[in-house]
Amino acid sequence: MKVTLRERNQGGKTSLYLDYYHKGKRKLEYLKLYLNPNAKTKEEKDLNKKTLQLAESVRAKRQIEIQNGVYGFQDSEKLKASALDYIKKLADKKQDSSGNHGNWISMYKHLVKYTNGHLLFENLDRDFVEGFKDYLAGAETKSEGVKLSQNSKYSYFNKFKAALKQAVRDRILPTNPSEGVDGFKQGEPQREYLSLEELKAVAKTECEIPIMKTAFLFSALTGLRWSDCQKLVWSEIHFSNELGHHIRFIQKKTKGAETLPISEQAVGLLGERGEPDERVFVNLRYSAWYNLKLQQWMMAAGIHRTITFHCARHTYATLQLAAGTDIYTVSKLLGHRELRTTQIYAKVIDSKKIEAANKIKLD
Repeated sequence: MKVTLRERNQGGKTSLYLDYYHKGKRKLEYLKLYLNPNAKTKEEKDLNKKTLQLAESVRAKRQIEIQNGVYGFQDSEKLKASALDYIKKLADKKQDSSGNHGNWISMYKHLVKYTNGHLLFENLDRDFVEGFKDYLAGAETKSEGVKLSQNSKYSYFNKFKAALKQAVRDRILPTNPSEGVDGFKQGEPQREYLSLEELKAVAKTECEIPIMKTAFLFSALTGLRWSDCQKLVWSEIHFSNELGHHIRFIQKKTKGAETLPISEQAVGLLGERGEPDERVFVNLRYSAWYNLKLQQWMMAAGIHRTITFHCARHTYATLQLAAGTDIYTVSKLLGHRELRTTQIYAKVIDSKKIEAANKIKLD
């Protein structure tokens, strides 16, 4: 495509505009820049010259923008593609992150319901984004009559906005239609965890998937995320006289390099050491079937709350704080970037203190 600078006489002055021509279609852009066709003095001629130079710089900029696909003539074939298919592929890429993947899939299902299964990129504008937000505000879970929690709305809408942002990066959308649309405020998260007595109970209870039991207990003793357990290899587990047993690894979520001290009991769970590049938890995977078996294992141990693998990490954090470990150290052990993330667990401990204080009564 070529962008041409043209002139047109309008009411005694010359208007400058850009002429775009692409695949048989023409588009004009008036620059609101004008020449004096009757310029006689040096000042008038110099002003015309500077105006032309400015118009030419705009023309050159537009030419570059078009070549980069960001101004007006985005590939029409891309815009006519299915946004739902694109978002589903983004969701599928999150399979290695259990909770994150589940939120992406849930967001996608709500989007399918909102659009009746049909959404093209060319339909994505600010009105659509605000409409989907309004839908989530009143949406329900699979349990009839139960509204989405505040954190679910917060998470799903953020995932949707992340998908739009990625579509801009992939040069499918020229701009992000969610820019300027406020999201939902995050509610106080519920951190489910096991007490020390419950953790001991599940350790003594058989699980239909032994590798999942080992990985869960290892996470509860180390605070390691599911995603980091799943990719852990034997070469990342070390021992030294100075540090004792420890793991040196790259966090999958934050990409930060970590050195995590672990107990001898945690290492003892792992059994015989394998080859350096071999996975520690062979065939550990995330699926609805694994989640079901985990819940059945918990029920067999006498725990009738909904427990996910991530609750093992919550258990580690909560029990560390309950045992008197200072919050700064716990934050470092968990690999948190900000202390305020760890303070959520401190609030849990505070509530347990209040509960304990009220157990002693004279009547």
